[in-house]
Parts: sequence; C-alpha cells; structure tokens
Amino acid sequence: MVYQGHASVQQSKQQRAFTKNSRNVMEVLVVEEVEQQFQALPAKTAKYTNPSEVIAYALNRLPALYATSKRGWQRQWHRGKTDLRSQIVTAVRQGIMAVQRDPLRSESSLTFEEENAAMAALQKLKVLLQRDDLSWENLNDVVEQTLLDTLRGKITWGQPGDSNEEIFDWEKHPHHQNG
Repeated sequence: MVYQGHASVQQSKQQRAFTKNSRNVMEVLVVEEVEQQFQALPAKTAKYTNPSEVIAYALNRLPALYATSKRGWQRQWHRGKTDLRSQIVTAVRQGIMAVQRDPLRSESSLTFEEENAAMAALQKLKVLLQRDDLSWENLNDVVEQTLLDTLRGKITWGQPGDSNEEIFDWEKHPHHQNG
C-alpha cells in the first residue's frame, strides 16, 4: 500500500480545486488572436502551421491572467484586450514565424492518455458501484463505504445487468461456517 503524506493529499485537493475553479483569460485571448491571424495567412502556410504550437509559443511569452470569479474574469479580459493587446498580437505573429521555420520537424503531439484513462476508470467505477455522484474528491469515502456495506452483507454494487435483488448473507455462506 502506498501512503501519501497529509501535505501531498492536501496539495492535490487544493490543486484540483484551483484547476476546477479558475481559468487563464490569456488562453482565450491567444486562441482568438491565432484564429484571426490564421484567416489572413495563405492557405499553404496555414496548412503547414500547427495552431496548437503557435498558441503554446505565444502563451509561454505572455503573462498569465487567471480569474476565479466573473468579476475577476471581466477585469482580466479588459486588461488583456487593452493593456496587453499589442503584446498578444506580436507573440502570436512570432509564434507563426517560429513554427514555420522548421517544416520538416515531425514531433508527436501531446496526448493526455493518462488523464483520459483515469477519467475512463472513474466512469467504469461509477457504473460498477452504481454511484453517479462518484468523483475523485469522494472516491475514497465511497469505496470505503461500499466495502464496509459488502462486509456487512449489503451488496450495493455490480455490473450493469447483474441481478442484485438478493443480498449476500455472510452468516449463511459456506466459507464462513465452521465445519
């Protein structure tokens, strides 16, 4: 069994909460600018220029504008549209040129296989445990309660199509009886 210290668990909870409740306004502004500049590019240039690489290039050269509320979003949006507008335009333009410089480069794109696999596993657990409310935040509690219920003979989980109409009775099970 692997034990994560309290600080690590707390940090990951805080990180998930932050990720869930905040957004970087600059990402939206850069994507909009990339779309706008791509429309002005010759078709051949646009075809051989990866917008994701341009976005990453520009974002790495611009300040982040995180917001955690609607009011914060509006402030950051206004700041990005007014104070940082020229920097955004320049960073995207430079990104387009930088990405075009090496057309023979072939790199595999980032994929989030682990994240996708984790979400798929959570979805399968929702079905198995018959808990639509299951999330990463309550996973330990739900699994612990399900195991305790099962230990007490109350089976509340199963694959779709399983007949869970009869409750497992530990006391009557042959492996439990002394013989």
